[in-house]
Amino acid sequence: MQKKRLLAQNSASLETLDNIVSILEEKLPKDAIVALKGDLASGKTTLVQAIAKKRGSSANVSSPTFSLQHYYGDGLYHYDLYRSSFEELARLGLLEEFDKSGWHLVEWLDEKLQNFLLVAGYPIYIVTISVDKDYRNYKIEFIDA
Repeated sequence: MQKKRLLAQNSASLETLDNIVSILEEKLPKDAIVALKGDLASGKTTLVQAIAKKRGSSANVSSPTFSLQHYYGDGLYHYDLYRSSFEELARLGLLEEFDKSGWHLVEWLDEKLQNFLLVAGYPIYIVTISVDKDYRNYKIEFIDA
């Protein structure tokens, strides 16, 4: 049975999003899989942009919907699995990507992949984003298998 442990909860506007990035840097280890959860247009890719910017990346951060994964340097990987299944990732050999050192930011992580990663011993963190007018609420949790 999986247990979730709340690590932090905060809200931010676009102007104060760096505060959320700082909290993530404080709470998460160097190597982590981070599931970004929220409705469409809740700010998942925007959070990835802020993380990449703070790490000094000059890359154009966008949703990797059609390529499944982008790498922004400095151990920062970004996945969009909205249209992908666990089986497709396995068939394409992308599961091995999670062995690479760094943060793996995953939009639309499904339960099957999450369970696989937990059983394989990967640390998984969940950032749930909800919209509240001009602000976003961020809940950061750790899942323990």
